[in-house]
Amino acid sequence: MIPSDHFTRFYNEVFKFLEAQGEQALQDYFLEISKNQEKHILALIESRGLEGMYEYWSHIRDEENCDMDLDVNEDRLELRMNLCPSLSKVMDNDAEPMGRYCDHCAGWIGPIMDKTGYHLVYDVIDRSKPQCVTRIFRDAEKARAAEKDAKLLMGWPGRKSS
Repeated sequence: MIPSDHFTRFYNEVFKFLEAQGEQALQDYFLEISKNQEKHILALIESRGLEGMYEYWSHIRDEENCDMDLDVNEDRLELRMNLCPSLSKVMDNDAEPMGRYCDHCAGWIGPIMDKTGYHLVYDVIDRSKPQCVTRIFRDAEKARAAEKDAKLLMGWPGRKSS
């Protein structure tokens, strides 16, 4: 197994390589990650909705020792990454971080949300700081309202405009 310090560096270099090949190559890779992640989260979302997402990310928080806050209510799930372990590790080595490293999270989460009828609002905040806020809404209008408050909002690569 690859240690997480090496894995994140590997990811970073793959993202740089794919970005150099063109936007479509990067989008295709994120979509493959998304298809793989479906094995871990899709059934939870389909059976338990936002509570299933909360269960999934609670497990990730503990397993990856993330400094993150999770909040769920009847309308939305909010994942506030206070210190992203992945980007932190990428920034703490001798390789230059890929400028859009954070896009991979929305790149795999976005297609799953589209498939399940939920609406992703991904606020990167600042690409040079390992923190972000992800909000997932049941209602598209509430998602659009939340987008107005985001600092450095991005859709996911390949996202269709709503």
